[in-house]
Amino acid sequence: MVQHRDRAPGRLFWHGSGSIPALVFAAGAVALWSTNALVGKSLLATHPVSQVQFLQFAGAALVFALIRFMSREEAPPMAPRAALAPLAVGFIGLVGTMVLQYIAFASMPVIEANLVAYTWPLMVAAAVIAFDNPRRPVLLGLAAALGFVGVALVISGGRESSWFQGDIVGYFAAFGSALCMAFYSVMVGRLATSPDRLLLPSSLVGVALTLFWSSGEGVAWPSGVDLALGLYLGAGPMGLGYYFWSRALKLEGSGKVAVVAYLTPIASTLLLTLSGERLTTTAIAGAVLVIGSCIAVGLERSEAQDYV
Repeated sequence: MVQHRDRAPGRLFWHGSGSIPALVFAAGAVALWSTNALVGKSLLATHPVSQVQFLQFAGAALVFALIRFMSREEAPPMAPRAALAPLAVGFIGLVGTMVLQYIAFASMPVIEANLVAYTWPLMVAAAVIAFDNPRRPVLLGLAAALGFVGVALVISGGRESSWFQGDIVGYFAAFGSALCMAFYSVMVGRLATSPDRLLLPSSLVGVALTLFWSSGEGVAWPSGVDLALGLYLGAGPMGLGYYFWSRALKLEGSGKVAVVAYLTPIASTLLLTLSGERLTTTAIAGAVLVIGSCIAVGLERSEAQDYV
């Protein structure tokens, strides 16, 4: 006989003391991430990707350093070898995701790169199906598959012309970016390290790498509005966006708040459409499929926590 089990605080996505803060943090991350492609597109029109990336990592490093300075949390003692895991997760999640994403933005139509890069919530859902023993794996598998079909429809329906007009490297980079972010979302909630301690070293590595990368470009550096927009990409979508998302994952776990992340490709695609990118009826149908996949995964995760 199926029985309800006791609900521990913070265990359910829609219930519990941790759920509201987690939802707020996740929604804040999605709101910031939704502006990433639009602002990045405007900067990449006049500046090389290396410069844009340097400004991003510089802005993110400032945010993480400020959060670290304001935090009174003491880091637990950790063996040097044990410290490598958080560093690896932070590097793959922050540096890997953002560098590959912006290589994709610079190599292919941004609206396509954005949707491919933001298939990572679907990848997280697939990980939940594969490793988290869901109650209805076949149903969830079909839902995730429909989500990927929806992404394909959005990509194919975003423009009148055919697919794959960009550099093939861009498509691989966008998919690699999605893999890096999915890995980060699955792993970060399992680490005891606080988000600021996890992300600050990675952002500093990103600053060093992109400074070296951009030093050989020989192009005038952004100034004025472009400089402010570049730092915003770092402080906003990269800095606060990652920090908010990491806090949400630590409160609720990747399988639950990942539901909210499905809104990111929809909102960011809408902003790109308002900036001049076309969104056809086919693309809208794809967006509906993605949202439907999100709802199916979210409902199953909530029910799975209610029953044993």
